[in-house]
Amino acid sequence: MNIAFFLTPKKDVVYLNVNSNMQQALEIMELHRYTAVPLIDDSGKYIGTLTEGDLLWEMKKIPDLTFSNTNKVNLKNISRRMINKPVSINSDINSLISLAKDQNFVPVVDDSGIFIGIIKRSDIINYCYNIICKNNELKRTTVPIFSQPC
Repeated sequence: MNIAFFLTPKKDVVYLNVNSNMQQALEIMELHRYTAVPLIDDSGKYIGTLTEGDLLWEMKKIPDLTFSNTNKVNLKNISRRMINKPVSINSDINSLISLAKDQNFVPVVDDSGIFIGIIKRSDIINYCYNIICKNNELKRTTVPIFSQPC
């Protein structure tokens, strides 16, 4: 299976430029209710994922930081504690799953490292669930890990 099947394209993904500031990140994350967003540079390359935790640790480091002056903190200066590794669009499903088991989403890049979207772990799980349900309907039995049939 081609992993592009699961791709949420960049145009449908909330992401931030590394030259954005902390206030922009806080507002975007609050608006969309996300706990993490991909970061890209000016050339469109994926450079990492910014999390709420990263923002909180940064706030702790700066004693006089208030929401009104968070616009002075550039995202490229914020340490990121989690390494959300990207997957190449040409990768196989095993590579995707090995990353998705530890990440809520997996950033997807092209051969040049340009960010082209994400694959959400929930989309992979929903796909697998639907496959299991179809198999259950064919067998007319339930899989032991599910207490109720699909």
